[in-house]
Amino acid sequence: MAPIAQPVTVSLDELKKVACGASLTGHHPRTGTVSLEALREAFGPDSLGILVVRDVPPEFSTLRQHLLSYSSYLGNLPKSQLDKLENEKAKYLTGWSLGKETLKNGQVDTLKGSFYANCAFYVDPKLSCAVPTEQFNPDNFPEYLSPNIWPDEATLPGFRQTFEDLCRLIIDVAVLVARACDRFAEKEITGYPRGYLEKVVSTSTTTKARLLHYFPEDPSHEPAPVAMPDEVANSNDPDEDDWCATHLDHGCLTGLTSAMFVDESQSDPTEAAPEIERASRGLPPLAPLPELEASPDPAAGLYIKSRTGQTVHVKIPRDCIAFQTGEALERITGGKFKAVPHFVRGARAALSEGRIARNTLAVFTQPNLGDEVDMEQHITFGEFARGIVAKNTVS
Repeated sequence: MAPIAQPVTVSLDELKKVACGASLTGHHPRTGTVSLEALREAFGPDSLGILVVRDVPPEFSTLRQHLLSYSSYLGNLPKSQLDKLENEKAKYLTGWSLGKETLKNGQVDTLKGSFYANCAFYVDPKLSCAVPTEQFNPDNFPEYLSPNIWPDEATLPGFRQTFEDLCRLIIDVAVLVARACDRFAEKEITGYPRGYLEKVVSTSTTTKARLLHYFPEDPSHEPAPVAMPDEVANSNDPDEDDWCATHLDHGCLTGLTSAMFVDESQSDPTEAAPEIERASRGLPPLAPLPELEASPDPAAGLYIKSRTGQTVHVKIPRDCIAFQTGEALERITGGKFKAVPHFVRGARAALSEGRIARNTLAVFTQPNLGDEVDMEQHITFGEFARGIVAKNTVS
């Protein structure tokens, strides 16, 4: 069994506060009390590439439990309703998708459902997708330039508001993490643009969020062996990454909530159906589902491969937000920050008395479409992202 990692943890106050004697320039303090040594340990050459932030705003816990409960409610809606939330033209990068992504040497992923939403509302509440550029427009890049598709309020009352509120909170914290990363990069990387990452995170209309519902494993299903890439495989278990294959995020910083494990045999999300009429009667949104204290399978959850080549199990505390590095940041920093290979391992049905689902949220902070991520080859984020989407989507 892989060891459990102990990622670097800092408080929100440490990210906010100004160190004694710090020089203030511009609209924001340039220096927090998080040490450069801590940043090096979190993101440097020998790091896990992940930073955990504790003491986040108190409303985070309520928003997290509520939105992750919606993930089960959403994933268990009738197919006829979910079909209305799909956007094939946008390669399923807005709205709902299931079985549309290719993983593991072309295998179609039917183990998790996704709901994507553009987070351009963080920059301007009137925006529903990225701002078009001369090079990228809704016709040639609908993946990022298609408006959000939200479930009907009568179907999932309160879903959109909860989703947007939690994403705004996570991006607020991501801005502070980005500022800390800038401090590290400005010291370590010659020619690094001052305040670059903070500007990306705080002003991008390209940031996306992905609400994930990992379906319970079927006890009668015997998983087929999986061929893992040589550079990330270090286990004798051929089905190690069965819930989500080993991959890299292609943004800058990915904000992650801890996963919610739900026993859907005890808390049946399909029971939401009789409550669909609640909104029309002015009743409150759907109630959060009971959350298991932990997965019945201790090996289930998020794994990352450290920069020393070791695969480790990462457990994010429920009251914290984790941030990990992606490919865009690796390119921007010339490889000083490395993208984190990671995967999700499912809860084995044999170890569970019920039907265990896993719900989580990832917020991918990304440069605007026209911003360069490769300064030498002059590759924009839009061009880079288009290649990733083509590789990962069922044709």
